[in-house]
Amino acid sequence: QVQLVESGGGSVEAGGSLRLSCAASGHRNWSCLGWFRQAPGKEREGLAVIRTTAGGRTYYHDSVKDRFTVSHDNAKNTLFLQMNDLKPGDTAVYYCAAKTTGLCNLGLGFPYWGQGTQVTVSS
Repeated sequence: QVQLVESGGGSVEAGGSLRLSCAASGHRNWSCLGWFRQAPGKEREGLAVIRTTAGGRTYYHDSVKDRFTVSHDNAKNTLFLQMNDLKPGDTAVYYCAAKTTGLCNLGLGFPYWGQGTQVTVSS
């Protein structure tokens, strides 16, 4: 049974940093892992994905590409998202997601999702 468990969320002031983690279990050979977020009243959006093969190529949403960094520790089967220079507009529930086949992009076509972790950024 696949499980994805996010941690590391919390409340920070604008300009601060957080590091999110997503521990995966039940499967290891992912093709693509990603981070998504959903703010109140808004649709879920893709932030960053990483191809666990092909040299770990990454793709970012334009709104975060200069501030967020996605990485993956294959040995620990854990995905990370380093978030710097956080802004109030980054306030949302953050989700990790995983897939074993298919395109690796910022779309929502991932079969496995975590339960989410809240990030709140105050001005």
